[in-house]
Amino acid sequence: MDHAGLTMVEVRRARADEIAACAALYERVLRETFTWDPPGRHSAADFLAHALDEEVYLARNGDRLLGIAGFHRPSAFLHSLYVETRGAGVGKALLDHVASVAGAPLSLKCLSPNLRAQDFYLREGFRIVDVGRDPGAAHTWLRMSR
Repeated sequence: MDHAGLTMVEVRRARADEIAACAALYERVLRETFTWDPPGRHSAADFLAHALDEEVYLARNGDRLLGIAGFHRPSAFLHSLYVETRGAGVGKALLDHVASVAGAPLSLKCLSPNLRAQDFYLREGFRIVDVGRDPGAAHTWLRMSR
């Protein structure tokens, strides 16, 4: 795939020896982009705990990890999709790949302050189907499906 200056983006299921690097990317991106949360709120350990029950996909350009996606197959739920290189098609490549292997319509939750992600998912054909708030959570979430 050619994406805006990225010569070659490979998207595939992460191997066991790559999960720690995926978790580190998860933590970096959340700390950088989820500015409404305290920086210590997000940790690689959170990703690793979820990865036990999820399929993890990654996008790379050579040796450079560009993004990750966590997919819970039994519920066809896209639990996470995070990229370090935004605006270059990496998120779309990951989303398209997960959708192609899902075998069912995808759903996801997006926090209400995450306007950039909401715009991305709406552009990609997702629709808001529910709004809620987890107990003790500061923000509502939007459940989206496609």
